Amino acid sequence: MKEIRTEDAVGQVLCHDITQIIKDEKKGVLFKKGHIIRKEDIPALLSVGKEHLFVWEKQEGILHENEGAEILYRICAGDHMHGSDIREGKIELIADCDGLLKIRRDALMAVNSLGEMMIASRHGDFPVKKGDKIAGTRIIPLVISQEKMDHAVKAAGEEPVFSILPFHPKKVGIVTTGSEVQKGLIKDTFTPVLREKLAEYSCEITGQTMPGDNRNQITSDILAFIKQGADMVICSGGMSVDPDDRTPGAIKDTGTEIVTYGAPVLPGAMLLLSYYSDKSGKRIPVLGLPGCVMYAKRTIFDLILPRIMADDPITADEISSYGEGGLCLNCTVCTFPNCGFGK
Repeated sequence: MKEIRTEDAVGQVLCHDITQIIKDEKKGVLFKKGHIIRKEDIPALLSVGKEHLFVWEKQEGILHENEGAEILYRICAGDHMHGSDIREGKIELIADCDGLLKIRRDALMAVNSLGEMMIASRHGDFPVKKGDKIAGTRIIPLVISQEKMDHAVKAAGEEPVFSILPFHPKKVGIVTTGSEVQKGLIKDTFTPVLREKLAEYSCEITGQTMPGDNRNQITSDILAFIKQGADMVICSGGMSVDPDDRTPGAIKDTGTEIVTYGAPVLPGAMLLLSYYSDKSGKRIPVLGLPGCVMYAKRTIFDLILPRIMADDPITADEISSYGEGGLCLNCTVCTFPNCGFGK
C-alpha cells in the first residue's frame, strides 16, 4: 500500500476503514476497506480530517477483490438472473422470474475448492421466486492473483454455474382411484391437497375421474386426459402392494416409460414416475402418488413437482440420489431433503 493525498485518490482503493463521528448522532464506518474512492467522496473524507489516505498500490497480475468478484459473477450468472452491486468483494445473484434453480454442482465444487474465493447458494432443483437471492460470490482476501481467477474460470467450464428454468402453466387431469371413494364410503380428501399444491404453479385442473380399482378404467381415464390435451396426469392412491391396488399396472398399460416405481424418500417411497410420449413427441408426466401425499406436509411429490413444472426431465439416477436427506421429519424447520421448503 502507499500514502496519497486525498484530493489525488479518485479511483484508488482504500486499505483501511474510515470512521465518522458526529456528536449525539453517529459513530460508524463512513467508507470501508476496499472502497473505490469517487470524486464525490472527497469532501466527506476531508470533513473527517483525512487529508492523506493509505490506498492499494496496483501490481501487475494482482486484482482487487471487486475485480475478482466480477469474474466470479460472470462464472456464475446464467439465464433469468442479475447481479447486485459489488460490496466488499461480494456480488449476490437475484432471480428475475419464478422458476427452478439449476446448479452445475461439479463446477460449484471445483471453484470452491480453489481457496481464496467462494460461491454459496440455495439448494438446486428447488423453486425460487422473482426477487429471491439465489447465490452469493465473494473474494475472501482484499487482493487476489489474476492467475488464481484464471484457474477459476477454467475450473467452472464454459457454461454458467447457475441457471433458472421458468415454470410453465400446465393442464392437469386427476384420476382418483379406490372403490371406497368411488362408492362414497369415504370422502375424497386427496384431491383438495393436490389442488392446493398445484395452485402454487398456476395449473389448470381440467377434470377428475373416479374409476375405483378397475385397472382397465384407470388406464382408459389416463389416456382420455392425454387425448384431451393434458400436460400432466396424476393418479392418486392405489400404489401399495395390496391386491386391490391397481394403479401401477394401469399406468404401465398406457405404454408410458416408467422412470421409477419406488423412491428412497419417506414419506413417498411408493411413488411411480413415468412419461407418456404422444405422436408429436411431447413427453407427458404420468404420476402415481401414494397416500402419504394426502396427509404429510412434505413428501416426494414436493420434490418432483417443481421440476415437472419447469419441464426438467427427471431420471432414475436422480431419484436414487434423493436417498441422502430423504427422511422427512415434518419438523418446524424442515430439513427434507437438504430442504428448500423450511420456514
